[in-house]
Amino acid sequence: MAKRFEDKVVVVTGGSDGIGLASAQRFAQEGARVYITGRRQDLLDEAVVRIGHGAVGVRGDVTSLADLASLYERVGRDHGRVDVVFANAGMHQPVPLEAIEETHFDATFGLNVKGLLFTVQKALPLMEQGGSIVLNGSIAGSKAYPGQSLYNASKAAVRSFARSWTIDLKDRGIRVNVVSPGATETRLLRSFLDSAPGIQDEVVRGVPLGRLGHLEEVAAAVLYLASSESSFVAGHELFVDGGVAAV
Repeated sequence: MAKRFEDKVVVVTGGSDGIGLASAQRFAQEGARVYITGRRQDLLDEAVVRIGHGAVGVRGDVTSLADLASLYERVGRDHGRVDVVFANAGMHQPVPLEAIEETHFDATFGLNVKGLLFTVQKALPLMEQGGSIVLNGSIAGSKAYPGQSLYNASKAAVRSFARSWTIDLKDRGIRVNVVSPGATETRLLRSFLDSAPGIQDEVVRGVPLGRLGHLEEVAAAVLYLASSESSFVAGHELFVDGGVAAV
């Protein structure tokens, strides 16, 4: 396997499960010094073992600025820099428009928007010329999926951040891009698909390639955007969705 991230310092938020974990594993396999975050210590500890290669787990919630400060203080003490940030932590909470309450708004925008923003902002003092930031968006930021307008809007904000931050950080040589998965075989999606008969068939019918995505496919896109192979790619949204957004 290529060692595109040999001795690079990589931070992955929400790295104890799903896309975050799959990406952290790939970063580590390609030589990175990986730091992951998560709110549950037990899942974090399990993920660190699965990642191997000296990965470090730092328990914390990205909606807490104090927790983010502790994360980057640890990375700064260990290495003095951050080369790649994959701002992955997020949540999916479908709520019909008529049922949305303030608590739903605060939870979704608190994690998907506020948490992502400060994950990036607090990393900047440690980032140098040539750094890369990858934001985890979603096809839902571009498609109007019913019953989840809050989630859709939160991911549209992520897409907007990438555009703005590309301009804000261009003089520092830091690139910002978005990976936007479609329906991907994660533990959370599997629990949803298994909740009622016929749901998976309905989801798959809407995918031109006729199947769900795999975690490894999204992770490969994340690493491409984070690597020097995409050195002239900035402010871009890469859909990993089997063709849903394009067709």
